[in-house]
Amino acid sequence: MNILKQINSAWPTRWAVVFLFLFLNCSPDQSDDPIPYQPFADIVMNLNLPENTGLRSTGGYRYIGGGIRGIILYNQGSNVFYAYERNCSFHPNDACATVNVDVSTLFMIDPCCNSQFNFSTGNPQGGAASRPLRKYRTTLLANTLTITDEIVDQ
Repeated sequence: MNILKQINSAWPTRWAVVFLFLFLNCSPDQSDDPIPYQPFADIVMNLNLPENTGLRSTGGYRYIGGGIRGIILYNQGSNVFYAYERNCSFHPNDACATVNVDVSTLFMIDPCCNSQFNFSTGNPQGGAASRPLRKYRTTLLANTLTITDEIVDQ
């Protein structure tokens, strides 16, 4: 009878260990993949062309090819342009991880994970993302804007 009490009193401890083991092994994966790198040839744009009219004013933007899923080119003002990778920084290998400019034109958003990104920095300002968008080097000379695949501010 004494042995039976010892066995019965050990069961709660054993179940707690089994439960803890299963819980820790079934926890969600908190890791995240980096944004893949895809080199591209320099993109040279004449800002005087009609298709670039929107880029001539502060807050203007345009989607262009390049990078992984394309680039959002944004006029910050005072002849400062930012080129952001459209591949979201949260689970970038997901098929729908593509960033767009929100309809309000106040921020960028990935409709897949609802992460929102600031135009000035590319930093997340809401949603699941914790890392900024990839930013590419831009150079303005007169009315010619050049975007390179060099990553800046990361």
